[in-house]
Amino acid sequence: MEYSSGDIAAARSLQFTTYICASVVTIWIYHYACSFYEEWTFLLRSQWSKVKGLYIVTRYLPFIILTAKLYVDFTLNENTITCRALSNIGSGLGVISVICSECFFILRTYVLWNKNRILLTAILSVFFAFLVASLVIDFTASIPAAYVTSAIPGITGCYNSTSSTSFQLFIQFLLLSVFQLGLMILTFIRAIQSWRIHSSRLYVVLVKHSLFYYTCGFSFSLVNIFTSLLLQYDYQDLFYDFQVMMLAILATHMHLHLWQMNQHAYRSDALVPRRIPISDMSSVNSTV
Repeated sequence: MEYSSGDIAAARSLQFTTYICASVVTIWIYHYACSFYEEWTFLLRSQWSKVKGLYIVTRYLPFIILTAKLYVDFTLNENTITCRALSNIGSGLGVISVICSECFFILRTYVLWNKNRILLTAILSVFFAFLVASLVIDFTASIPAAYVTSAIPGITGCYNSTSSTSFQLFIQFLLLSVFQLGLMILTFIRAIQSWRIHSSRLYVVLVKHSLFYYTCGFSFSLVNIFTSLLLQYDYQDLFYDFQVMMLAILATHMHLHLWQMNQHAYRSDALVPRRIPISDMSSVNSTV
């Protein structure tokens, strides 16, 4: 039986995204195994707070997302309704994971700007507006979405064949990239203003890590913007799960590393001027 070029291209896209998903899961498991001791030391010794709860959700929610993604990609399921439901659940959990990761970056920017509540209100307002716009676009585009499986036997997985998917992904990643660029600019401005004033090593690490992580997140968003516009079939959201996972890793790794540095500073009784309480952000919890 001969298949059309479209069927072959769709099958290849499903196979390629399956390989990408397996790679993402491998990276996630490897990173978790490498940081297992440090992470559980943090979970057992740090004080319970809202930020710690946010850390747990951000860190472990990708496990559920990747499990659902693996089931969809590796299961030969002819029921497109089930495939659509699992894909929508994975997308919804992915949005929640991105929100939690961005909350860490928002808190970092808030701390860098000396807990300026006006700035925090402005950031949260923009974040909420972008989030509502993204959810509205996602909801309106998911109603007529049609998921199909490959016409070639033996090819697992399914993909959204609706033409509006490309526009939906483009808008969502564009809004995310604009917000990440705004946080990066705010951090860069603050670094220029306070570089000579704050000699604390913890503060310097906070600035450097924030700029690096914001740049990484912004780069991932740009890649997803181009893939959503230029590619077809299952290639359109090729790096979506990768970005969700990397944002979670960057956000939680930054928080874990700063907690370790703060603990080391307390144990060594170092005289650090204007030490920033990064360990649990208890003072931030009262304002957020």
